Amino acid sequence: MNQRKKAVFNWSGGKDSALALYKILQENEFEVVSLLTTINEETSKSSVHEIPLEILENQAKSIGIPLYVVPFDKALTNYEDKMNKAVQHFKQQNVTHFIFGDIFLSDIKTYREQKLNPLGIEVVEPLWNKTSEEVMSEFLKSGIKSKIIVTNADQLNKTFIGKDLDEETVKSFPNDIDVCGENGEYHTLSYAGGLFKNPIDFTISNVIKTTYDIKLENGETKTYNYWQAEIKNE
Repeated sequence: MNQRKKAVFNWSGGKDSALALYKILQENEFEVVSLLTTINEETSKSSVHEIPLEILENQAKSIGIPLYVVPFDKALTNYEDKMNKAVQHFKQQNVTHFIFGDIFLSDIKTYREQKLNPLGIEVVEPLWNKTSEEVMSEFLKSGIKSKIIVTNADQLNKTFIGKDLDEETVKSFPNDIDVCGENGEYHTLSYAGGLFKNPIDFTISNVIKTTYDIKLENGETKTYNYWQAEIKNE
């Protein structure tokens, strides 16, 4: 019997992470020694999804895999250094692979490989090169339950916040968005079913509108507006 390869799963708390990990655990090729998540050290929430650390910890407990937390500052000035230290920490445990839930954004995959391969870590992408429709079909069949907690306000309005990502919600999406939100149209929080041994209790206490100014490569600044759920542990 071949010994399983030791791996770390990079956990966002959302649907793609949950589905990718679900597949990895079913296939049994890897021993996932830890989940790894990055949080803003000022807010103790995950980046983009804004999931509170306590809920991320509850997800890990329900899945049954330890959570390793990497805090970074808001400006990301210490991000690369802290991630390198995390890699060294896991290499001491004979970890050889880092697993991610990306689908088709090649620049992100290339970035991960450029940073991790020189450190002796291989990148694994269980959902890679599938179409968004294929991934969504797999997700809906998996039984994993996820709620929409962030939307790009220019593409999905406030009413989508708090909706379960089910067949009815997917059918209600506008035709011009990626069904998996791979271009940032929406983000989710996974809370039950599939790989979870028990459901994660949380409430959405409020929905706020947030704005981010992103500097583009051509020097211009583009403003993005988002609807963001404020999440509390029950």
